[in-house]
Amino acid sequence: MLAVLKKCEEKLNFTMTQEGQVNLDFYLKKHFGFDNFKGKQEDAIKNVMNGNDTFVLMPTGGGKSLIYQLPALILGGAAIIISPLIALMKNQVDAIRNISEDDSVAHFLNSSLTKNQIIKVKEDILSGKTKLLYVAPESLTKQENIDFLRLIEISFYAVDEAHCISEWGHDFRPEYRKIRPIIEEIGVAPVIALTATATPKVQHDIQKNLGMLDANVYKSSFFRSNLYYEVRPKINPEKQIIKFVKENEGKSGIIYCLSRKKVEELAQTLLVNGIKALPYHAGMDSATRSGNQDKFLMEDVDVIVATIAFGMGIDKPDVRFVIHYEVPKSLEGYYQETGRAGRDGGEGKCIAFYSYKDIQKLEKFMQGKPVAEQEIGRQLLLETVAYAESSVCRPKLLLNYFGEILTKPCGNCDNCLNPKEQFEGKDDIATVLKVISEVKERYKADHIANIITGFVNAAIKSYKHDKIEVFGIGKDKDIKFWNGVIRQALVLRLLEKDIENYGLLKINLKGHEFAENPYSIKLTKDHDFEDLDKDSPSYGGGGGAADPTLFKLLKDLRKKVSKKKNVPPFVIFQDPSFEDMSIQYPITMDEMKQIVGVGNGKAIRYGKEFIELIKRYVDENEIERPQDMIVKSIVNKSVNKVYIIQGIDRKISLIDIAESKGLEMSSLLTEIEAIVNSGTKISLDYYINEILDEDHQEEVYDYFREAESESISDALDELGEDEYCEDDIRLMRIKFMSEMGN
Repeated sequence: MLAVLKKCEEKLNFTMTQEGQVNLDFYLKKHFGFDNFKGKQEDAIKNVMNGNDTFVLMPTGGGKSLIYQLPALILGGAAIIISPLIALMKNQVDAIRNISEDDSVAHFLNSSLTKNQIIKVKEDILSGKTKLLYVAPESLTKQENIDFLRLIEISFYAVDEAHCISEWGHDFRPEYRKIRPIIEEIGVAPVIALTATATPKVQHDIQKNLGMLDANVYKSSFFRSNLYYEVRPKINPEKQIIKFVKENEGKSGIIYCLSRKKVEELAQTLLVNGIKALPYHAGMDSATRSGNQDKFLMEDVDVIVATIAFGMGIDKPDVRFVIHYEVPKSLEGYYQETGRAGRDGGEGKCIAFYSYKDIQKLEKFMQGKPVAEQEIGRQLLLETVAYAESSVCRPKLLLNYFGEILTKPCGNCDNCLNPKEQFEGKDDIATVLKVISEVKERYKADHIANIITGFVNAAIKSYKHDKIEVFGIGKDKDIKFWNGVIRQALVLRLLEKDIENYGLLKINLKGHEFAENPYSIKLTKDHDFEDLDKDSPSYGGGGGAADPTLFKLLKDLRKKVSKKKNVPPFVIFQDPSFEDMSIQYPITMDEMKQIVGVGNGKAIRYGKEFIELIKRYVDENEIERPQDMIVKSIVNKSVNKVYIIQGIDRKISLIDIAESKGLEMSSLLTEIEAIVNSGTKISLDYYINEILDEDHQEEVYDYFREAESESISDALDELGEDEYCEDDIRLMRIKFMSEMGN
């Protein structure tokens, strides 16, 4: 038996343990420079090595790639990695090549290659040098590639970003659903599916489509202790962002905006304030877009301002902050976007700016969509509101959304570091459970809160809930308070949401037990963002190298080497390696090989220059103080002024004017306000009459006659947000200003 194992070892270059198992720790250290596996990595890799189908569900930055990279380097034949983006493939191929002494170890096959390059790739594969071949699903479906792949030994297939398969997934691509038939045609081998999407529905759909319902599933915790989460009031967000970025000078970051226009504006604002930033969105031509992405990867710029089009194709491990200028449309999207911070295990600050007005804007955008889609979209937005306004530990709330229980607070979010006031919630939770039970568990949180407070609207009247005994049972407190109690009851697992039915509240076994025998529960008051101090945003996180000067010198050298080698800096050495170097001061090749994240191949390929730098390194630390910050604004040139005035004169719908100029309605109204404030008289009666009846117009007009200020928020408070939205008030203010002022 030992003789047989020895032959296998010689044939496949395996290093075995005494028990005859492949020594995975040896190969982990040899190829990647790590001493230990993370989470479920080792179990999943063993499953792959044993020739079984494997389903991997891990958060962004959880170490999914290693689960197929390490077996591919060990096993005979080549692994076929099906990956969605060309940029992502290139990054991953570069990363694998940089832990090896031979570039032939990894290739990609996609539309970006020339004929000669394709010939070279195929030669390397046929020679057996290539262990990982990355292909786009579109390339895999080409008959010439199918015919070629039938000629080679395939160790396994790995489907990366596997949520693209699912019709329920948020990145649905038809080609992904053809993968199983193509595997059957090329030649059956074990399949690994990898995704960061946690929905059970999506998981089942992926496994069914790939013909791997019996696969062993490896699911890691979605909790990442290195990420700091914070929500800030959206007051002077540009000023806050510039201050934050300057306080984190030299660190890589991503800022997400919902609109292309805001991406362009914010990138320009950062630029004029001395921050190296570039925009990225789907409306840019592909050369500019990919050029900006490469500059970010190569650390020519520190910050990318982007729409959600940016991120999935980026495998940059040292993103130190992710900022959301506006709240996202869903918590799933938010979690994935923040997951791009700190993928190397280093610090990652996740800051979101929150204003309920942004939520109202998103709700307005949904108008005109199918009713079911609006309902789901609104439910997702309510989850976002719950996250933003809650005073509960933020990771605890996020994990609860994904079906995972965090047993204790994270201790590293704004709510944990600055806890809000607590109160005894036993009676309030009992009230919520009583009302839910009374209406047979058939309604959502906002409807339950309306019943408790005694608020009458069309839905309450329709279901005759204003006639039931519990109507108004908690009218001494407002709707916001009761929504907070419901949210915390969900986190405490006394309630569950029926996601299949748009979030109807259900009382679970634990909730029924509480209703029978209530016990003391401490709840926290929700944030009231209107009351927060405008000028004192809190900051969290920390970290850094033991020797900051050496750390900076190492990063500078890495940048030079990366330009010379034409690879992104992080594929040479990552920040945790530099932190270890600035503690250990390695001055020999053997010492360098002991540094975290530095394997044999990487030490041989890159170590010499860094060892020489460390040898030359001298005495003293130099600390640079951040400059006093003066926020410069960009000039708002209204190039659309004439077009807008002419459109209004011709009584063209404002929606059509906005669409024709690529503006959001709020941006168009800003332009019109500037026109009116500059002294031009215009009439919007033709448009206002379509959306507001005469009585409502008169009420708002009269309000501005008597108002002490032109504040929209004051007007909404006075007139009622249930009657008017922000755009209604702005339109009437424009009418008032035009008629009274010009």
